[in-house]
Amino acid sequence: MAAGDFIQSDVILGRKKIEAPVLFRGIAHSLNLVNNLGLKVLSTSPSIDPANPKTKSLNTPMMTGSAISLVLVVQARSNARILISGSLSMFGNRFFRFEVQKVGSSTRHEKSGNKQFLTEYERDHLKAVNVRHHKVGQADTPSMYRISDDLEYAIEIYEWSGTSWEPYVANDIQVQFYMMSPYVLKTLSTDQKGLYYTSFKVPDAYDVF
Repeated sequence: MAAGDFIQSDVILGRKKIEAPVLFRGIAHSLNLVNNLGLKVLSTSPSIDPANPKTKSLNTPMMTGSAISLVLVVQARSNARILISGSLSMFGNRFFRFEVQKVGSSTRHEKSGNKQFLTEYERDHLKAVNVRHHKVGQADTPSMYRISDDLEYAIEIYEWSGTSWEPYVANDIQVQFYMMSPYVLKTLSTDQKGLYYTSFKVPDAYDVF
């Protein structure tokens, strides 16, 4: 299969567009829509039907079109990251060197997009440094917080450009403050130079944080 339905994310796939289709031979899978820790990175075409045209089946396919995931990534709460693919062939040199021409297209690519698709994961890595939090007016981080404490939180985030670490600029970085459940979820302010920060009051909820 020649697939080209990529996630629209510079952070995951890099800024350079993948022009050639990615070759895939293996097992597809689905992603539960309520799982916000998983992302489809490579999907099938919206017109794909997984049914075997050589056989008759009365059963409706469980997945069709772009609901079929070929490659996905998952990030756990511990920040561990997993890439899941049902194809070993897509990682091989043979698929890297294949000429590709999608059905219905006059464009012929000398090589598949497999190598670019896989090596882009070496770029746009993020790292967090200088994470700090404390009560307002203090510099030291306490061992615990209590209700109604006023807190300040700051973090610096950088991304790998391919040659060096550069400030990461975004407007959707969030912090969760929780015990068993997230009591506070705030979007951080930024100085546009890699520093993100916010302040908030510990909620009046039973327990020590």
